[in-house]
Amino acid sequence: MKIVVTGASGFLGRHLLPQLKQKYPHAKIIGLSSKDYDLMNPVAVVKMFEDLHPEILIHLAAYSGGIGANRAYPADFYYRNTLLTALVFEQAARFNVKKMIYTMGGCSYPATAKSPIDESQMWEGYPQPESAGYSSAKKMGIVASQSYRTQYGLNSVVLIPGNLYGEYDNFRNNESHVVPALLRRFYEAKLNGLDEVTMWGTGTPKRDFVYAEDVAKVIPYFIENYDSSEPVNISSGTTTPIKELAETIKEVTGFAGKLSWDTTKPDGQMVKIFDVSRLNSFDLSCDTSLKDGLEKTFAWLSQNYANKTDGIRL
Repeated sequence: MKIVVTGASGFLGRHLLPQLKQKYPHAKIIGLSSKDYDLMNPVAVVKMFEDLHPEILIHLAAYSGGIGANRAYPADFYYRNTLLTALVFEQAARFNVKKMIYTMGGCSYPATAKSPIDESQMWEGYPQPESAGYSSAKKMGIVASQSYRTQYGLNSVVLIPGNLYGEYDNFRNNESHVVPALLRRFYEAKLNGLDEVTMWGTGTPKRDFVYAEDVAKVIPYFIENYDSSEPVNISSGTTTPIKELAETIKEVTGFAGKLSWDTTKPDGQMVKIFDVSRLNSFDLSCDTSLKDGLEKTFAWLSQNYANKTDGIRL
């Protein structure tokens, strides 16, 4: 069996490759990055399929960034991700890929979605405007999966990981999501001997976080057992107030100063939790506790922080 993973040098890809190698020790597993093929170039996409002829294609490659970048360059995010989706689906069908796994983000759900957010809510409204260029383009993967299944018989699966965190995440200021941002912030406060870290809002908003390795571990199930274009949420389904997250990160990083809250600042969306009933119906779950996952992530961050080794993005 030959398994090709696009975006293999990215966050989820670096968690997935070891899981695939462990699960399929006799398979030929090829991890690709943008240095290998430019998947926004139609000629390069065709060449990738001609060179590799994947039996299983796991398409993780995406053009992504933080909220600041999404606000500044929405057209870039829309255009590039539209190409990354459309070109790869087209050639996967033409080269008779046996199984394709496509991932997208929970940000593609409508801004008005009600928690816990189940898969049936995907088309009930428009995504958050700040990242709509990116999230709308990725959302077209569902349409692509259904369309190419109908016309060409391409067996593709759409997975929707929740709020991922873990080793190899993006820890850059103004680009990172809440978990890596807070891990870096509290760690640097500790290193710099600060007395206090001030958080925005009240800390009452609730989120659902999932450890990236847990997501990587369930992907082989969908390679082997799931043959539908109906998307599946992949998350922990647990509820964590931002205040609890901050206090846990304070503990994990060993920051000894004070944690305070500036309640004059906005809280943002109050509740965003993913319904994982469909995932659980396959006897699958993402069970790493938040504290255990944060400890593993911080251990990696602290080991790689000083010398910027192992591809850390700071």
